[in-house]
Amino acid sequence: MQRPNLLTKVCGVLTLTAVFFLQPGFFVSAQEQPAEKDKPEAKADEKKPDASSAKKPKFKKYDEVITKEAVTKTGLFRVHRIEESLFYEIPTDALDTDMLWVVQISETTAGSSYAGMPAGDRVVRWEQRGDQVLLRDVRYSIRAETGDPIAAAVKASNLAPIIRVFEVKAYGKDKAPVIDVTDLFKKDVPEFSARRSLSAGAMDSARSFIEEFKVFPRNVNVRVLASYAPGRATGPGGGGPPGDDTPRSSGITAVVHHSMVKLPEVPMKPRRHDSRVGFFSVSFTDYADGTTHEAETVRYITRWRLEKKNPEAAISEPVKPIVFYVGREVPEKWKSHVKAGIEDWRPAFEAAGFTNAILGKLPPDPRDDPDWDAEDARISSIRWLPSSVENAFGPHVHDPRTGEILEADVRMYHNVQKLVRDWYFVQASPSDPRAQAFPLPDDLMGELIRFVVAHEVGHSLGFPHNMKASSSYSIEQLRSPEWTRKNGTAPSVMDYARFNYVAQPGDGAALLPKVGPYDHFAVNWGYRQFSKGTDEKKELEKIVKVQKDQPIYRFGDPNAFVDSTQQTEDLGSNAVEATQLGLKNLERVAGYLIQATSKEGKDYSLLANAYDQLLAQWNREMGHVVNVVGGVQEVNLYFGDADRRFFPNAAEYQDKAVTFLLENALSTPTNLIRDDIVARLTPDGTAQRVLNAQSQVLRNLTSASRVNRLAEVEQTKGNTAYSPAKLFLDLRSGLFRELAAKPVAIDLYRRNLQRSYIDLLSANIKTPAANSDLPAYSRAELQSIRETIQKADGSGASTVVQAHLKDLLSRIEKALDPRTP
Repeated sequence: MQRPNLLTKVCGVLTLTAVFFLQPGFFVSAQEQPAEKDKPEAKADEKKPDASSAKKPKFKKYDEVITKEAVTKTGLFRVHRIEESLFYEIPTDALDTDMLWVVQISETTAGSSYAGMPAGDRVVRWEQRGDQVLLRDVRYSIRAETGDPIAAAVKASNLAPIIRVFEVKAYGKDKAPVIDVTDLFKKDVPEFSARRSLSAGAMDSARSFIEEFKVFPRNVNVRVLASYAPGRATGPGGGGPPGDDTPRSSGITAVVHHSMVKLPEVPMKPRRHDSRVGFFSVSFTDYADGTTHEAETVRYITRWRLEKKNPEAAISEPVKPIVFYVGREVPEKWKSHVKAGIEDWRPAFEAAGFTNAILGKLPPDPRDDPDWDAEDARISSIRWLPSSVENAFGPHVHDPRTGEILEADVRMYHNVQKLVRDWYFVQASPSDPRAQAFPLPDDLMGELIRFVVAHEVGHSLGFPHNMKASSSYSIEQLRSPEWTRKNGTAPSVMDYARFNYVAQPGDGAALLPKVGPYDHFAVNWGYRQFSKGTDEKKELEKIVKVQKDQPIYRFGDPNAFVDSTQQTEDLGSNAVEATQLGLKNLERVAGYLIQATSKEGKDYSLLANAYDQLLAQWNREMGHVVNVVGGVQEVNLYFGDADRRFFPNAAEYQDKAVTFLLENALSTPTNLIRDDIVARLTPDGTAQRVLNAQSQVLRNLTSASRVNRLAEVEQTKGNTAYSPAKLFLDLRSGLFRELAAKPVAIDLYRRNLQRSYIDLLSANIKTPAANSDLPAYSRAELQSIRETIQKADGSGASTVVQAHLKDLLSRIEKALDPRTP
């Protein structure tokens, strides 16, 4: 996995030409001066210059700068602390070397951020310029092979910015420059500032202190107790509500951890990105003189450096395994589940040729290893953040030269527990009696946390979300105990498939996702090490070719409003059938909602939250069906494997989706509007809440982009397509079906929905979408609905229904003719 030329190439582009500066005293003429004829000889008793008047040395002696009071630690640099000052003594072999600088929050004031949050990272280089040392910000966004004529132009266009200039105070052993870096940490240097992460104001050096420093063979760590002026309130990552920029009334103090680690001397052999396989990537513009006749955007996947101890063995332990530590702050009862979530990826790496490739470990006892630090840029860990945010995330830090992942810290917000608890309750509790009452038992919560950790560790291994994965399992497979236990509820744990809401009580199917077949495929493609002499490109193509006939190995970014097979929070290959089964489970949950959430002597806040989650799940599932209409399916195969990339959904499938929505989403959901629940929560009932949900369905169904896609397909497929005209006809027939009855009876929820639809069509006329048939269809629909209302026999209808019909006609007239009074 080596690419010997990469470092040479990069350094050839980016390393500055050495510049030598002559001191004023060095400008001496070599020409001999003519003798002065009449110059008298010096008298023997002439006074010599006093020694005290001789020119003072430019630098202090080493021991005058690094005094006996210094606390010194040696490793990558020699670092000295003298009272509140910090000095770096930089070995000459560490100059002109790329280093990764990582900043994290170790501790902070409540409401500003959280311990363990990232604050930035960048590649830097220390360079000596005469008697100064420059700290430079190194970038790799443009490159060219050394030796190419254009390489000089690329180098000239990619000059590394100077972050700081340091005067050399003295020289140590082997000419190592000694510099004072105190201000680098006690003042607010923008490139390393934590202000943004803390939502803080200006840094106050008078209230900031260097707390601690540690030095290792490959890195230097510095902890700073930093104080800031009041700033703005934070959003979801901090203490304030989203979008709140209210100034804070008090300042912020935080412990900011700086870790500088030397990048590998021999860069990892990179692997080119392939859009058919999901990997995060690092990109740059390559100006090499290739055959494409254009500047090429090159993308390398981000991955860990896994190299076999025995390169010729089919399966081998790695030279250096991937290790994630379970943070000391993780609640004790969850630590074993967190470790299990990390190691859930081990079978996938074994299939790719590595045993024990990824390990979950507990941190060493502080008494055994006092220097162990979760913020160290060499250490990857699972951090637990005391936050009410319902989320988790798994970032990583990588070498920009090659994409090698160097360090990763998964952050688990405390309230991710609430998130998965609520989802599991509304999606899977009908099939799991353990989840039919709050609080959920610890064994179940441990399984849910394990799932979240496995997902986030996947991100830290280089994998993005794969929203296409879940669409490759049939409804039958999702209800099968054998299938789901072997393959999980989706081919990838990186999908937002959540929990098995398709399974019905008695099926016995698995309910949680797991590291699945697609994940094994992606690990194999991204991490497999090939023997010397193997054509790697051909071997990788062989691996990816299985996608042609096996959809479970396909990858897709979220594209929810276009590709109905790449949605979030969905399951199965048929959204209509999946949602039909999902609604049955929601009705079951509604039946025991009060019993599950209510406790003697407690209020109804837990019931209110659970009911909100129930309705939110209803909205999500209906949204999956909406996206079938006008939807396409993307099959990302390359030339030679497929003659097209996008396939419109079958007209029959779209027709079934609209029929389903009319019968379920756009009919009054009486099974969820339960008086025994609503009467405990609100004095206003649920009419407005139901209307909001149904109106959202209508807006999405009749959006300009959806109508445009339907029209495009109709243009090419003619009468066999599901057309915009058919969509509006179906909606009119379903939304106003009561007008065909005698007498006409329309309940409150339906009256609200009909008014909303008329207003939606009217708005389409008033503010027409550019280059769309939507205004024309909307105008025609209003005319047709007016005719339908006028033909209806409302003589036996109630007073409110008669008034409602007159109101609809009035709204239509005003929309069609704004001059109507």
